[in-house]
Amino acid sequence: MRRESIIAMVLLALLFVVPSMVAAQESEFTEVPETTKQSDSKEKKGKEEKTEEVVVTATRIETASSEVGSSITVITNQQIEQRQNTTVPEILRTVPALDVVRSGGPGGQTSVFIRGAKSEHTLVLIDGIEMNDPITPGRSYDFANLTTDNIERIEIIRGPQSTLYGSDAIGGVINIITKRGKGKPSGFVSAEGGSFNTFTEKAGVSGGNKWANYSLGISRWDTDGISAANEKDGNHEKDGYENTSISTRLGVTPAENLDADFILRYINAKADIDNSGGVGGDDPNNKADLEQLFFRTQVRLFLFNDLWEQKLGFSLTDLDRDYRNDTDADHPSDLDRSSYDGKILKFDWQHNLYLHETNTLTLGIENEEEKGKSKYYSESAWGPYTSSFKEKTARTTGYYLQDQVKLRDSWFTTLGVRLDDHSRFGSETTYRIASAYLVRQTGTKFKGTYGTGFKAPSLYQLYSQYGNQNLDPEESTGWDIGVEQSLFDKKLILGVTYFSNEFDELIEFVGYESGTSKYINVAEAEAKGVEVFASVRPIGDLIFRASYTYTDTEDKETGKDLLRRAQNKFGLDVNYQFMDKGNVNLSLVYVGKRDDNDYSTWPATRVELDDYVLANLAASYDITRNIQVFGRVENFLDEDYEEVKGFGTPELSAFAGCKLLF
Repeated sequence: MRRESIIAMVLLALLFVVPSMVAAQESEFTEVPETTKQSDSKEKKGKEEKTEEVVVTATRIETASSEVGSSITVITNQQIEQRQNTTVPEILRTVPALDVVRSGGPGGQTSVFIRGAKSEHTLVLIDGIEMNDPITPGRSYDFANLTTDNIERIEIIRGPQSTLYGSDAIGGVINIITKRGKGKPSGFVSAEGGSFNTFTEKAGVSGGNKWANYSLGISRWDTDGISAANEKDGNHEKDGYENTSISTRLGVTPAENLDADFILRYINAKADIDNSGGVGGDDPNNKADLEQLFFRTQVRLFLFNDLWEQKLGFSLTDLDRDYRNDTDADHPSDLDRSSYDGKILKFDWQHNLYLHETNTLTLGIENEEEKGKSKYYSESAWGPYTSSFKEKTARTTGYYLQDQVKLRDSWFTTLGVRLDDHSRFGSETTYRIASAYLVRQTGTKFKGTYGTGFKAPSLYQLYSQYGNQNLDPEESTGWDIGVEQSLFDKKLILGVTYFSNEFDELIEFVGYESGTSKYINVAEAEAKGVEVFASVRPIGDLIFRASYTYTDTEDKETGKDLLRRAQNKFGLDVNYQFMDKGNVNLSLVYVGKRDDNDYSTWPATRVELDDYVLANLAASYDITRNIQVFGRVENFLDEDYEEVKGFGTPELSAFAGCKLLF
């Protein structure tokens, strides 16, 4: 489905929804550290409206954050606006136990590692739509093209989550929740320019009442970028990037006990890329064209005086990638073409039974079909080479059961079990328990979890020229235990968590030197460490958020650390609002030394990357109620660093713009 069709669908939907909107006063959204107000789901009717902060990802239903035993971080829309982040991975950098790694500048491959797990062990969702690409070798999601448009909040839950979310959630889940329109119709347009000949334009509208709601965000981002291959290795050709994104959410409530949502996100990106990192990596003709479509429709029904809640949904994920590398003066005999197309179709039916104020039972079924195909052709001094991956499919049906128990409003325990039936390797059972105990008199919370996870082999690992249809799923066992303490009426919040994860049957590619050249279950790994966080609000308009993570990883086969996972990481976010018109934000991340492979040698050699400090400063000021000016300085310490060996990173840069609200 191309851009013109997407735009036509959005405009047609708005023609039906916008005329039905009537004015309603928009409620204030207040930012709270590590939690968020309920904004994504319908309140249970007939019950007192919830005022305590809630999260959704940990239990798949609205649950007060104080009752959740899982390690979870929430990033609000307010924080995103304060930091003026353009892409989601930028905002994820300060999250505890997350390593964000990008190959080069804007548009470069971007991976996220949670608690030392592989990047493909992170399940990425947007409004319940799975974003992981089924045709990548490990079925991971590339965050490079995901902008912050129309996002209400991001919930990051760490540790194995397969019991609720099935495959790919071994390391954790990143759940992106878009804005639900409310109140009087409102909107904005903004424009920004800055370093690297960068220009960004955005626009959005939203509104709603008890019968219908809508939100729409559109953005365009163009930049000349930097050289993807590091300039210090003699690479000077700039690699440009452009991104067009559309995000919309439409909701209708035809009856008091029935509502429906229609959610769509479309991304079209074009990136100049280099052949490799390091010396000789430049290539002016190497280009990537990516198109992504995420769609979901969901119906929710309440029965028996709201004691039985049903959610029936369908989602579609469509990801297309095309690469073209023509010959040039420096590469007169090198040419290649490739394309990768992946799709996910998913039906899900969830039931929430509110049996008693002390007990909620959740059960559901999911049926997912994934498809993928690819083509590759190249010419070089070695002659032409062709490989194709004809469309293959895999189907997974999952059944899950969860019970939430509350005792004396102090002890909260969640138990869950899941059975997944995969069309290739058979069945896999996972389970999880999470518990939290509150001492309300002292503001103390004790928490802990224990769970198992699995990851199914990807289509590429099963059916490509290197595939192995006898692969078993990867497995994990993880647990954590921690304590949180709030003081001075929650002006000071402290927390510490110890975690441990073990990974078995990991799928690795056995290279040409072994004579097998295929994927096999061979590796085992372990990751353990400590997460520490603090939130301090000395005055109402000033807040400090700090975190430190120590992560010790080990490849059990070699005894060495896992690649690209820093042992030490520190994050700091300071925000100050002044005069009810201005805002200043300082964001700082320290990433310690970590190992990587240097592929400029054969075979690749192991190297150690230097530690670095990345500091950003953003400010905004409301000239009037309808006009805001803003600007930011990124990497204002002008740090020279690498996240991936041989690939460049942006130097000190500045951006400024103006927003008009209506």
